[in-house]
Amino acid sequence: MAKNSKGQKMWGGRFSDKPSDIMQAINVSIGFDKRMAAQDIAGSKAHANMLAAQNIITDTDNAAIQVGLEDIQKEIENGTFPFRDEFEDIHLNIEARLRELIGAAAGRLHTARSRNDQVATDFRLWVRDALTGFDEQITSLQNALLSQAENHADTLMPGFTHLQVAQPVTFGHHMLAYLEMFARDKSRFSDCAKRLNESPLGAAALAGTPYPIDRDMTAQALGFDRPMANSLDAVSARDFALEALSTASICATHLSRLAEEIVIWTSAQFGFVSLSDKFTTGSSIMPQKRNPDAAELVRAKVGRIMGALTSLTIVMKGLPLAYSKDMQEDKEPVFEAFDALSLALAAMAGMVADITPNKEKLAQAAGTAFSTATDLADWLVREMAMPFRDAHHITGTIVALAESQGKALHELSIEDMQTVQPQIHEGVFDVLSPQASAASRTSFGGTAPQNVLAQVKYWKTKL
Repeated sequence: MAKNSKGQKMWGGRFSDKPSDIMQAINVSIGFDKRMAAQDIAGSKAHANMLAAQNIITDTDNAAIQVGLEDIQKEIENGTFPFRDEFEDIHLNIEARLRELIGAAAGRLHTARSRNDQVATDFRLWVRDALTGFDEQITSLQNALLSQAENHADTLMPGFTHLQVAQPVTFGHHMLAYLEMFARDKSRFSDCAKRLNESPLGAAALAGTPYPIDRDMTAQALGFDRPMANSLDAVSARDFALEALSTASICATHLSRLAEEIVIWTSAQFGFVSLSDKFTTGSSIMPQKRNPDAAELVRAKVGRIMGALTSLTIVMKGLPLAYSKDMQEDKEPVFEAFDALSLALAAMAGMVADITPNKEKLAQAAGTAFSTATDLADWLVREMAMPFRDAHHITGTIVALAESQGKALHELSIEDMQTVQPQIHEGVFDVLSPQASAASRTSFGGTAPQNVLAQVKYWKTKL
């Protein structure tokens, strides 16, 4: 049972016997919640300053508390703080150490608060800080994608549907697609941070407190927009963590999709891009192998992150108001998922910057599988005022003809095409090459190199 330096039980005199070893093992959380030490100290400093301002504790006691908390912060930063399982969690560890450093004044710090509002405050602060970090990491990834887009605005590659060659696009356009996805992820993280930015501190155990506290003061000191309006909600809500995990899962899914493409593109069968030794490994038995292990591990991280979301959802789904000890299980999934996402973002930013496209292989693939067939159909519509469905049928017949001769569309003779549609003339060859196809897609959001460069210019300004 946790005791302070005077041998008093940290959580009161209600119990006469010490916890069993099993109870101690299942109850203790300092092994993981010590990650919130900085947030716990910040919350305690704000709380003590408010208590002094409201004449609930003396200025002398507050001064001692502030100095003691700063000393504890330095100990933690220097790796000399004595984390002890006997004090269960980060809150009691810091309070016990504070009493060792400053004596009785430490006992006044917990006036008008509970571990329930304390941990809710710490956790919100920690998640908020992590979301800020993700914003910076996603920006780094976007800049890597943007650089590739600018360098390869006119580099042809096949665009796919169903993983079948569909139409020619540019490598730059493909990179910008992911940049847009990650921009939405940034927006979701930002929205999440705004919604969670309310302070639980002062809600106490569940019902508020009779002390004349100033919750606006502590909220402002900790960078919150406002205090939470309902004390029951303040101590029991974990939807901010669920929302953060949900957003992290979506972001991880985007990372996984890009990772999957890198795995495919670097294979011998595709050979679209190469990665350096920085992000690949060899085989223990096959000396020729260069495995895209970094991409494969990023792809796998989504399972860990989605699992964390599922885990916390199940923990919370059956809990009545207000606090239950089940909520001690809220932090580990978040910590683990955020660690995984942070590493995956860093790895992907490095890989994207490291990618070297194989322009020749990409251009060759862009022209396979009759990828300009739609361009032929569109040309028939424009040149002959033909209904699109009729043009689609004629194009299909010409594709079949080219296939029977083992030729690409632009390799067919004009005479061959005229056997299907007599009005076809030499102008058709202006649209049948992959280069012409990509260049023609000038509609907003299209793959034309000029569009890519315009979007590059936009994102350079925005980022």
